[in-house]
Amino acid sequence: MKNHHNQSKNNKTQNPESKFRSEFSNCSKTKDFKAAVSLFESAISQNIKLNLHHLNCFLYICSNSVETAGDPAIEKGFNIYNYMISNNVNPNEATITAVSRLAAAKNDADLCFDLAKSLFLKYKERPRLRTFDSALFCYVKNLNAEKAYLVEEEILSNGLSLEEPEISGLLKVSVEVGNGVKVYEYLHKLRESVRCVSESTAEVIESWFKGDNAGKVGRLGVVDEGRVKDVILRNGGGWHGLGWVGNGDWVVERTNVDLGGCCCACKTQLACVDIGGDDTEKFAQSVVALAIEREKRSNFTQFQNWLDEHNNFEAILDGANIGLYQQNFAEGGFSVSQLEIVVNELYKRSNKWPLVILHDKRVRSLFADPSNRGILEEWIDRGVLYGTPVGSNDDWYWLYASVKLKCMLVTNDEMRDHIFELLGRSFFPMWKERHQVHYAFPKGKLKLQMPPSYSLVIQEAERGTWHAPIAGEYNDESLRTWLCISHIGRGKAFDEISKSVINGNTMNGSSHCSHNSGITGKRKERSTSPTK
Repeated sequence: MKNHHNQSKNNKTQNPESKFRSEFSNCSKTKDFKAAVSLFESAISQNIKLNLHHLNCFLYICSNSVETAGDPAIEKGFNIYNYMISNNVNPNEATITAVSRLAAAKNDADLCFDLAKSLFLKYKERPRLRTFDSALFCYVKNLNAEKAYLVEEEILSNGLSLEEPEISGLLKVSVEVGNGVKVYEYLHKLRESVRCVSESTAEVIESWFKGDNAGKVGRLGVVDEGRVKDVILRNGGGWHGLGWVGNGDWVVERTNVDLGGCCCACKTQLACVDIGGDDTEKFAQSVVALAIEREKRSNFTQFQNWLDEHNNFEAILDGANIGLYQQNFAEGGFSVSQLEIVVNELYKRSNKWPLVILHDKRVRSLFADPSNRGILEEWIDRGVLYGTPVGSNDDWYWLYASVKLKCMLVTNDEMRDHIFELLGRSFFPMWKERHQVHYAFPKGKLKLQMPPSYSLVIQEAERGTWHAPIAGEYNDESLRTWLCISHIGRGKAFDEISKSVINGNTMNGSSHCSHNSGITGKRKERSTSPTK
């Protein structure tokens, strides 16, 4: 009773600013629209100074209350914004995003766009992707494709990247206005940015290919099949980007892809997609730049020069990762025998020795054990063991070698450390999927998990067929739903001008399953010289 009396007494003696702070704290938690409006008006009437944080909170509550409160939330939100401007409180990104949502609620796409552009032009604040979303989706809703494309240009000019919702919106408006060129462009942007499309995006894709406009695009009879094949190879497989191939109506089916990568509907063999040749070289150079910057005590250039002369490897081994695998038991250490098993298995498969990367310090310590000397000397004599310098990070060495030589990398390292984050998200995940070989030793027997025989990504085939995987969690990938999109008659009409493409089947047939690694093939061995 005494405590209650003291609390009541404290409330009565609170000054207006203290009371406002207490009520504001509660309001920011509950997100109650009516309470927020009442508190804002009370603060104004009492001449309480409102800062950017207070006003942004009120704006956020208003913008998120439009569906329940309707027009009053829009009106009150703009009142708060006008108060902010008239009192010389400069907006930030959160402000503009909230007000843009209010503008979108009254279907004023131009105001949304003007607000987003003003953030940097007027207030020198860097926008985020969400800053432009209200304008973009409002233009999409109004089927104003040209303005939506301008929003995309503004997004990209600010150094931002589109994500699936934005690309899907741009695809949708392009479908609605029948712009086949833009539909093609955004299908490829989805391919670049999204592994598996959402159900809503899949429905947008279906709506295009099932519509009348899709059947009017195409270049049947003008296709240079050799050029298409060459471009697909140069791009790393799975797409060419030259424009629509074939014409006429399309067959759109929801189907599955078997574990070997064959579409169960059209029987097209999907590709295991790699990054293209130019991008691979850029990726390799980015690894070099970071390695040289961070390898202060080593000479990474020496390794580059050595690799230029010893470039006949088809697999690179992360020696430390393999040798230390499951060695955290009592008296466990570095297992040279495990490493030897992997080396011999890869040689057995391809008749070529892999390159083993190990710290030079580790190599010297292993030589101290007489039982290891024989195999280590053999590897050195064959030129298949490279010792990285003291103070170096061997991650850069095995990563660079596998990227530069476009070969397999045997490691269970998922490469999630900060050094790998520096390489960005554009190339790295695709490269890993295509080149990383995992391993295990169940009951002491080596098991290699090769890269998948096909990539879980939108694919554009030589014959104009499209395949798009739909997002979902599956223990068995053969149960995943895919969109299969092909021309009516499939091969019949197209075979007349593209038999060589179909028969060659360079990237869509069996050749892509070899991963270009030689690990599963048989090639003549070329000896290599000692590593050092």
